[in-house]
Amino acid sequence: MQPDGMQDLATLRCPWCGERFETLVDASAGDADYVEDCQVCCRPIEMQLSVVDDGFRLDADRES
Repeated sequence: MQPDGMQDLATLRCPWCGERFETLVDASAGDADYVEDCQVCCRPIEMQLSVVDDGFRLDADRES
């Protein structure tokens, strides 16, 4: 996906329950680490947003 200063929709798989869910991503501010609760099982997920030349990458891991 191409960052354009607006929010983009990303689809991820929860590292806890394995269910897919959608989340909004704002890549306009650059790289970011934050916690978001799974929309299915409500467990905390560590999100790692990396902005790259051709878009962004969003990784989701169990909160440590």
